[in-house]
Amino acid sequence: MSCSARGGFVFLILSISILTLFACGGEDEAPSILDDGPPAQRLQDLLSEPVFETPTEILELAPPAPKPDRLAFFGDLHVHSTYSFDAYAMGTLATPYDAYRFALGEAIPHAAGFDLQLKQPLDFYAVTDHAMFLGVAPESGDITTAFSKLDVAKPLNGLNDPDNMGITAAPSRLRAFGQFLPRLLMAIVQDKTLERETVLDITRTAWQDTIAAAEQYNDPGRFTTFIAYEYTSSSADMGNLHRNVIFKGSDRIPAVPFSRFHSQNPEGLWDWMDGLREQGIESLAIPHNSNGSNGQMFKLVDWAGDPIDNDYAVQRIRNEPLVEITQIKGTSETHPLLSTTDEWANFEIMPFRVASSEYSEPKGSYVREALRNGLALESQGVENPYRFGFIGSSDTHTGAAQNDESDYVSKLGLLSATPDLRGSVPLSKLMGLAAGYVIPQMLEEVDGESYLGGATPTYGASGLAAVWAEENTREALYEAFRRKETFATSGPRISLRFFAGYDYDTAMLEAPDLVARAYADGVTMGADLPAQGSDAPGFLLWALADPNTTSLQRLQLIKGWIDAEGETHEVVYDVACSGGAAIDPATHRCPDNGASVDLSDCSVSGAGAAQLRTLWHDPEFNADQRAFYYARVLENPTCRWSTWDAIREGVAPRSDFAATIQERAWTSPIQFVPGT
Repeated sequence: MSCSARGGFVFLILSISILTLFACGGEDEAPSILDDGPPAQRLQDLLSEPVFETPTEILELAPPAPKPDRLAFFGDLHVHSTYSFDAYAMGTLATPYDAYRFALGEAIPHAAGFDLQLKQPLDFYAVTDHAMFLGVAPESGDITTAFSKLDVAKPLNGLNDPDNMGITAAPSRLRAFGQFLPRLLMAIVQDKTLERETVLDITRTAWQDTIAAAEQYNDPGRFTTFIAYEYTSSSADMGNLHRNVIFKGSDRIPAVPFSRFHSQNPEGLWDWMDGLREQGIESLAIPHNSNGSNGQMFKLVDWAGDPIDNDYAVQRIRNEPLVEITQIKGTSETHPLLSTTDEWANFEIMPFRVASSEYSEPKGSYVREALRNGLALESQGVENPYRFGFIGSSDTHTGAAQNDESDYVSKLGLLSATPDLRGSVPLSKLMGLAAGYVIPQMLEEVDGESYLGGATPTYGASGLAAVWAEENTREALYEAFRRKETFATSGPRISLRFFAGYDYDTAMLEAPDLVARAYADGVTMGADLPAQGSDAPGFLLWALADPNTTSLQRLQLIKGWIDAEGETHEVVYDVACSGGAAIDPATHRCPDNGASVDLSDCSVSGAGAAQLRTLWHDPEFNADQRAFYYARVLENPTCRWSTWDAIREGVAPRSDFAATIQERAWTSPIQFVPGT
């Protein structure tokens, strides 16, 4: 395996040197650049670090009363601020405090000089800066700090100043980072001229400030923050293995977040989390961008290449009960090559490996296939490591969630601040702003025009994490994460319920106590449904449209199962149609409801539903077959963000990308467990 960098995008050049440096070890290695001791000792040393004791504050106002039927809360568990080295390189100076102000509905400045503001505040938010080099970049840019005086930091000196911001400053910022990161790595790894404790001291300080920001803005009952960070690792072939680590509370928090510096192997992260759990510090990790993992995120062997066994599976699902199914860098539900009978599988596919221009292997990279593989493992007597629930999030690197198609500036700060840099309009339209960023290898010819190519145009305005919980508090939301009563949306605030039980009847659908009965007589999303003899369960699905977007078109149920020969299968059923239209019994599909989009102004027309609700029974149910079920709801078509850009610039939408999309939401799966 060559260890050369293969990135095709200028903004990634500065991070590829790091990724390739750590990706050159063998598959069974877990290299660390901050500690020369054996892995077990490194982990023990890290677990013996002091923890922050965070004082609690008494709020003056009583929070709203809990709701036993649970409410839908919407948020984002994947947000980067200036403390992340790549966000800082892209011009982001937004702090964790700014990020939380944004989530509460305030406007914050973008690096290019305009404001970012939500149309509606969020319910919860987590700043998840990269633990690797946490805070080191802004510390280098601030010429008043001691670290900035070191030779290794000098390329970034002054980048915090207003004169070094804005579109015109972006090329010089990138050049500075191109000098800084190799110099930093050389000083730590090879020359040994930079003490690891010097870097860790900066990390501790930035991490403590991240904690302080979360504590300042946490408002139980009204707005919830989570103390969190991103563990950033990859496999030897540049397969993305990133996770966000979310802490339940704040009473005691590790002084140093576990990073790629401590181990490249995610199993080392789980060991650390288990060690903290023994000390009463609870957390969970959420994998993301499995679509860019090159088949590595959901493979059937462990880090050393050995087949997954019970110990691995139990530890993984204990520490990773959720997966991020959609975000700006693409949707990871499934791929057209993996789900050939799903007409909606080709949704916001980002086909590249993360931080690379090479294509990502679909097999082993998408969650539906992982769910199927989990069934196969269970049939072989191995615990299922892939019994996860779903969330969405953004992965913004501006501090501000980006999930509105009509007001989308992507995640890359200065590097996606204009339509041409997002790849949605020809470069000739705004070449003055693009000058200094673009190299010939980044260009694609479409309809006789030059566009920015690569990953950026394939990004999506996505997504949101959604939770059913009794109240908007850390404890209630985290317990919902743990029981996987979560769902994901691609951006709209669609509310989606999903239950299964043996005593449901159609009269429930109009009952005022529908939800209470559904909880009492069955299970909800994320749960196991044990067999009840040969009885077939009923599945209760209920979707409410986002009143600020568009109507719903169809409600679907996705089933995966394993047969007696050990082969896994999947099928998509439409279970409720807008307008009450009948489902074709042969195809299991709703008829076309005639919804359309006017591409001259993105106005929508046609029939649709404000809500879809049904009680459905599986026509092919077999009580002897292990299976999973999850709900998916689709909106009517609307304009994709790239079409909005094109309309505003007075050009035709790029023909090689979809002009419209169907926004959607997905529930966590219910797992049907046959009797023994």
